[in-house]
Amino acid sequence: MTPPRFHHVAIQTTDLDNSVSWYEAFLGCRQAWSLSEFSELTRSRLPGMSRLTELVVGSERLHLMERAGRPAVNPSESVVQFQHLCLSVGTAEDLVTLRRRWFELFESGRYAFALSEQPTEVVVDSDGVQSFYAYDPNGLELEFTCIPPVTERER
Repeated sequence: MTPPRFHHVAIQTTDLDNSVSWYEAFLGCRQAWSLSEFSELTRSRLPGMSRLTELVVGSERLHLMERAGRPAVNPSESVVQFQHLCLSVGTAEDLVTLRRRWFELFESGRYAFALSEQPTEVVVDSDGVQSFYAYDPNGLELEFTCIPPVTERER
């Protein structure tokens, strides 16, 4: 059997246009396709879903699904969910650039954010891996990391 591999990450949003625009501006995603008609299976699993757009950045795919729902949960509350999505970048400077871009987009006023929590500082762990955390417009946590070529974990 060929081992399974990830095809896409699906993100539920109550404002598809806001989310698509933010991901395009923040990560440089491009739209691949959109749907507004769904199979019976999809409608039964995700009642009220109205639109779906696939975004592509590099070889990664995000499926943004517009569906009425609750606001984001306060990060201090514990719920069973995927905790965060981690995206790796090539250099430590890429982390600084992405963090700066997050602030620029937040302060622009062009996007609605479910949470106003600011990104963390870039931190470096004991084996040289650098990262920071930030929330997308829907209140979903994203981690951005830069892993040096050789780390203690790989030895």
